[in-house]
Amino acid sequence: KNITLAVGLELKKQLEESGYRVKMTRSTDVFIPLRGRVQFARKNEGDLFISLHADSIRDNTVTGASVYTLSETASDAETAKLVDRENKSDLIAGIDLSGQEEDVANILLDLATRDTMNQSKFLANTVVKSFAGRSLSILERPHRSAGFAVLKAPDIPSILVEMGYLTNRSEVARLSSPEHRRKIAAALKASVDTY
Repeated sequence: KNITLAVGLELKKQLEESGYRVKMTRSTDVFIPLRGRVQFARKNEGDLFISLHADSIRDNTVTGASVYTLSETASDAETAKLVDRENKSDLIAGIDLSGQEEDVANILLDLATRDTMNQSKFLANTVVKSFAGRSLSILERPHRSAGFAVLKAPDIPSILVEMGYLTNRSEVARLSSPEHRRKIAAALKASVDTY
């Protein structure tokens, strides 16, 4: 939580210095439910939603960043476990289409979601290129997909950036370094610029 907040604050600073308007789901040590994060992004009419994570994995030799976009099925077994653990911490956000006929509502939601997913994939690919271009360690297959609850806003391109794994001691040392966190934030800012 400390590492992700530090990177988030650094990214906010870099983006605002370039003229972007940034809203953060949290700026202190508080827990925001997953549904609340999506609602926050939608309430603030976000153009992009970037969720920052530093997680753990059973294999302590794994190191490197990855980027996730929304998919109903996980891209691999390890991602499926990660999503299951993350999504259990809250309910999936919903959209009120109760005023529409069911068929119309389903079509509208499907169209909006499909376009948003395509934009999210484009943003994710720019993040992968930006990390690689700045010699930031990335996984072998860095762009992955899964049904993370925080990626479910149907109208806001959303990515989840796994900055590294806290189960790897060398990665913890890197993520604890302000210089390394600035480098991650700069890579993310460049991705937003490209997007």
